[in-house]
Amino acid sequence: MKYSIGVDLGGTNTDLGLVTENGNIVQRRNMATNAYTDFALYIRDFMREVDLMLADQQAIDGQAVQLEGIGVGAPNGNFYTGCVDNAPNLTMKGVLDFAKEIHRYRDTPVVLSNDANAAAYGEYIYGGAKGMRHFIMFTLGTGVGSGIVVDGRLVHGSTGAAGELGHAILYQHGRKCTCGREGCLETYTSARGIVQTYCELKGIPVSPEVTSKLIGELAHQGDPIALKTWETVGDQLGLAMANAVTFSAPEAIFLMGGPAQVGEPLLKPLREAFDRYLLNIFAGSCQIRMSELKANEVAILGAAALLKMK
Repeated sequence: MKYSIGVDLGGTNTDLGLVTENGNIVQRRNMATNAYTDFALYIRDFMREVDLMLADQQAIDGQAVQLEGIGVGAPNGNFYTGCVDNAPNLTMKGVLDFAKEIHRYRDTPVVLSNDANAAAYGEYIYGGAKGMRHFIMFTLGTGVGSGIVVDGRLVHGSTGAAGELGHAILYQHGRKCTCGREGCLETYTSARGIVQTYCELKGIPVSPEVTSKLIGELAHQGDPIALKTWETVGDQLGLAMANAVTFSAPEAIFLMGGPAQVGEPLLKPLREAFDRYLLNIFAGSCQIRMSELKANEVAILGAAALLKMK
């Protein structure tokens, strides 16, 4: 049996998994990303974890493990260069050349892309988009990410950074975004944006006690402000998705991430807004669906799936 390694590089932790060809994670390891400022030391310890996973699996299989390669999903991950480019949430600064440093230890294919692209391709190889040729993935969390698949291929663009639909401007002169601009979709439909909308509607200051999860729970209890918050977010996200359809005419748009787990308080107004804003020539051509991958597996499976790109 052949295996691949999927890596979810986060600002706090790095999660690694050994993945079978049919998408089962058979080994998992974890290391603290934020314990490192020296990239060379990080890669040394990273490859130690890789070797331990392979040795453990070899003991189980009773034979040498055939490794397809290492796939990495990372913030600011560049598919073309194999580098993480100046990711602001990492304690290791600058351009981090994963492919080059890994090859110092092991001669194996290394494929790297941003985490939303990895999630999208994981859905394509292992999830609900299997068999589709055209779809978009939106990931809702601390930010809003997206991955676009056209003709069965991820869209990377000329720089390797294409598909940043979370930074499409929704409102001119809107909320200040971490990217330095104003009015990005992320500032309204990320977890932080949802909290800000709720607090504005309620007339209270933003506080750590108010979370998107709490707002979801309140909506299910019938709280009118919470329900209005999700209606607002659904309308904003529906508009963004309808605009995205005009670009690539996908068969489906998948949604994943913590805020999306609220269910119908978001999905009902989202689908209504999407149908209302959608250009009529695309009517009925695109479904809005939830990701079919498990939340605690999607990052590793997505990263491993990157190795299957043709």
